[in-house]
Amino acid sequence: MKGIAYKEVLNPSQLEAVMTDKGPLLVIAGAGSGKTRTLVYRVARLVEVGVDPENILLLTFTRKAAGEMLERAAGLSDARCRFVSGGTFHSLANRVLRSYADLLEFDRAFTILDRSDMEEVIRSLVQESQMNRGVGRFPKTGTLANILSKAANFGGSLETCMEEEYFQFLPVLDQVDRLRHLYTEFKKSHSMMDYDDLILFFRQLLEQEESVRKELGERYSHIMVDEYQDTNAIQADIVKWLGFEHQNVMVVGDDSQSIYSFRGANYRNMFEFPSLFPGAKVIKLEENYRSTQPILTFTNALMEQAGEKYTKCLFTKREGGEKPKVVNTRTDPDQARYVSRFIREEMERGRPLSDFAVLFRAGYHSFELEVELARLSIPYVKYGGFKFLESAHIKDFLAHLRVIANRNDRVSWGRILRLLKNVGHAKSNAIIKWMRTEGKRPADLGEWPSAGKNTGGIKSLSELLGILSSKDMAPKTASEKVMEYYTPILEEKFDDFPRRARELEQLVHMAGRYKKIRAFLDDLTLEPPTSSADLDGNPKGERLTLSTVHSAKGLEWSVVFIIWLMEGRFPPARAYQNDEALEEERRLLYVAATRAKDQLILCYPGQESVPSWQTAGYGLRNGLSSFIQALPAEVVTFESGFMYPGSRPSPREWARQVPSPKGAGGNHHFRQGDRVKHPAFGVGVVSRFLDTDKVEVFFQNVGRKLLHLEYTTLEKM
Repeated sequence: MKGIAYKEVLNPSQLEAVMTDKGPLLVIAGAGSGKTRTLVYRVARLVEVGVDPENILLLTFTRKAAGEMLERAAGLSDARCRFVSGGTFHSLANRVLRSYADLLEFDRAFTILDRSDMEEVIRSLVQESQMNRGVGRFPKTGTLANILSKAANFGGSLETCMEEEYFQFLPVLDQVDRLRHLYTEFKKSHSMMDYDDLILFFRQLLEQEESVRKELGERYSHIMVDEYQDTNAIQADIVKWLGFEHQNVMVVGDDSQSIYSFRGANYRNMFEFPSLFPGAKVIKLEENYRSTQPILTFTNALMEQAGEKYTKCLFTKREGGEKPKVVNTRTDPDQARYVSRFIREEMERGRPLSDFAVLFRAGYHSFELEVELARLSIPYVKYGGFKFLESAHIKDFLAHLRVIANRNDRVSWGRILRLLKNVGHAKSNAIIKWMRTEGKRPADLGEWPSAGKNTGGIKSLSELLGILSSKDMAPKTASEKVMEYYTPILEEKFDDFPRRARELEQLVHMAGRYKKIRAFLDDLTLEPPTSSADLDGNPKGERLTLSTVHSAKGLEWSVVFIIWLMEGRFPPARAYQNDEALEEERRLLYVAATRAKDQLILCYPGQESVPSWQTAGYGLRNGLSSFIQALPAEVVTFESGFMYPGSRPSPREWARQVPSPKGAGGNHHFRQGDRVKHPAFGVGVVSRFLDTDKVEVFFQNVGRKLLHLEYTTLEKM
């Protein structure tokens, strides 16, 4: 163990936070102000002064973040820092509930439902109860899941939730309330909990069971919570009860970075912490270690316009830097060309692609850019909007393991049975009912009395489940067995099975990190990969990052582009419905801008118009985002995106110079980059010509399609 010279490595505010090791503490940490550093050194400090590592609890919003912090703390002083309890609210709730599930009359082997599982259960309950018959318009499954989840997360009544956001469905309030009760009963009878249940039941335990509260209070004598601005009311209550006995609670956050209200996050938790913990000390971290001062001047000015906030002024000791650029690229295709050409020229100067990121408000905003990057052969990876675990092949694969972990998991049983030939909903439901009534184990599936020649697949599935049921089977071995069984089904079910097979192989590889199937499944559900590239944890080759702002939070790049910064897109038109929504959009832009270390480029296609159906009723004008228009003129520079650095041709001039294949497009007059419309596939962009009459088009809704121009209707827009 080695001592740390805290005064030499921490600034005064960080030092005060680290040295305050007793009582409640609120740390307001501006973007890039060394928040993580402060948490790491405080963990090291607590262990250094004699606090048992297992008595320290570090709550973060990803377990990966907690693990990295504890590794850093261990490297600073004492290897025992690795034994600090770190994780997410949901993972902590999962651990605690599996120990005390009997107090809630739950089976300890409960399955955790992810969002798509939840929707499948709801769809089944609606169909079985026929509550949507003869009642006029009834909410779709996804909407019902949203209503039930929001009512749970926001802590209000179902009626209040629907009045505020789903008033159009108030005529069927009684049916939705009935569904809620059916859903609750279904989960309990089948040993299931969804994400919301984990923290709701955790809070219930802490509130109602004094013995549990005291035991956890003794186990975790010092509590630290990262990203506190992203907690919801339930999580704030959990923090209150965990620290109830000793009050040694430190929360760290930035109200200016609260961007998750759609999942219940309440930035006001930052303001209410001193009420939950009277006498709490408040410390502000304002020195920024990431960005240049011109970028910070921009972000300070942006948040100066905010209504409710903790006033702070970010500053840096870094010298130099250029003002953020606001670039009018005129059109969406020109915006894509501007960004792509800028990046390619920097690459030619030797700059790595990892230096750049392009951020946007919504996943579809990068459509034109993706086409242009592909045309220029610039590799990229996109984050945001991709739900890896909701892919059919991944859910199929994991369902075979889930029924071993919880034989009552009706959702997974239905999924694996319906993969078999001649087994539909009715037959799968009959099998599930038989197994439950007769108390059969998964390996007993082959004994189903109605199995015949047309259901021969049941025997093969039964044999697989018998193998998987072997005591102490390693997750990787189990996954390999499932892979062997599922591959023929995969090849028959999907045209793109080679890609899907590669993703499943990475899943098998991931399973090798675990000793128990239950732990493997829980981790995948609680912290799913955000893209298939995350599976191996080591993507090959350099790639440009494209990301929604929500997915970029916590990351940083040397050069950051923010695209589509115009009214109706960022902020979106719907944000004008209420002041709180608009304030969150401002915070979202703040998060995006503070990702930039050296250069911030803000792009908007000024001649584009947002469809009238999106802006109806809001009185919006097209053009530059009002967030930027309201800033003092001196904090940014305004440029035209028509000319590239070094007086190169404008995007439009440059596009005209791109040679087309001889005869490309025949007599159809299409050119590379043309925006087109297909009667079935919708809007797209011509990406390349393969022959005189064959053209590849990148469609917004269905991806790439190869079309023969003699036999298709393609309209130039």
